[in-house]
Amino acid sequence: MDIKQLKSKDLIELAETYSAHNYHPLPVVLARGEGVWVWDVDGKKYMDMLSSYSALNQGHLHPRIVDVAMQQIQKLTLTSRAFHNDQFGPFCELLCKTTSQDSVLLMNTGAEAVETAIKAARKWGYKVKGVERDGAEIIVCENNFHGRTTTIVGFSSEEQYRDGFGPFSPGFKMIPYSNIEALRQAIGPNTVGFLVEPIQGEAGIIVPHEGYIGEAARLCKENNVLLMLDEIQTGLGRTGKLFCYEYDGAKPDILIVGKALGGGLYPVSGILAGKQVMDVFTPGDHGSTFGGNPLACAIGAEALRVIVEEDLPSKAAEAGNYFMEKLKAIKSPHVKEVRGKGLLIGVEIKETSGTARPFCERLMELGILAKETHHQVIRFAPPLVITKDEIDWAIERIRQVLEE
Repeated sequence: MDIKQLKSKDLIELAETYSAHNYHPLPVVLARGEGVWVWDVDGKKYMDMLSSYSALNQGHLHPRIVDVAMQQIQKLTLTSRAFHNDQFGPFCELLCKTTSQDSVLLMNTGAEAVETAIKAARKWGYKVKGVERDGAEIIVCENNFHGRTTTIVGFSSEEQYRDGFGPFSPGFKMIPYSNIEALRQAIGPNTVGFLVEPIQGEAGIIVPHEGYIGEAARLCKENNVLLMLDEIQTGLGRTGKLFCYEYDGAKPDILIVGKALGGGLYPVSGILAGKQVMDVFTPGDHGSTFGGNPLACAIGAEALRVIVEEDLPSKAAEAGNYFMEKLKAIKSPHVKEVRGKGLLIGVEIKETSGTARPFCERLMELGILAKETHHQVIRFAPPLVITKDEIDWAIERIRQVLEE
């Protein structure tokens, strides 16, 4: 089979025939990308307004990251943590100094990092806080999204994520999002952590009330509870700061990172924390064959340097404000609300106008790739390298779709 000879229809048919039907992608088959742009197998050009769920903050195939990856891939790609490698220590140092944390535990995917954070918080609860064995409790929020493992979907409020996958792990208490009083009442003697997203992405770009994360941080500190911030999607420049928690000046006890840390080339994730938390791990407690491999570390270090040195958080803040202003100026009978922070933006479609899916399909026809989330919301999250002219190009087409 010569893949180069296959058209979109053929490739979609192969995927539908041989792949599990666990996704409902838009009917486009991409073959190439550069910056904010991608091309399908038939040569049609599109603007990427999803950034692989914020894993492409630096844009597609950022030349600096590609160069580093190509150099490393010809030298050493995998050692496992059975041995040291020359990329691991420097990457750990860069991550810790950039985030003002003491220590990092590297994994691969976001869900793995969340699972690592859960294990860290529980063991800290037993070894440091003095919680009775197997009694540790972690508070989570309604409409959370932290990944797809059985433990994580077990504390989701989305019934589809849970349906058919039980029984689930105990030890989680769910409260309403952006509700400090609910958090205060939920904290008990066995509470070891509060796991929360600074903005709920998959729930529909839900932005909490101003100061929420700061209030939560103070409440956690007062009660000797770990603030566990999932910044997998909101971090690394996406919301206009390096991390979204900076808006509240609230440093987390456990910072969970992923997605854009791999620069769109390779899965890189991890948790960062102070020594008091991280030192509960001893050899054999936790691990990953690929976590901290030399290829991941080389890519992750350059991905992080690109974000900092090219000042992508400031670009996201400026471009996001401009984009939101333009979106809010569109007079559409279909739009209920435009909300977000930086370049993480949601346009909520009124239920009387149907779901967001047909709007995304129409945008695709006009050369914009965006995806619906939580049924009613179009998520606009382009790479942070997007220019004002490119936003103007997108707005013309978005206006056309929303005013139709």
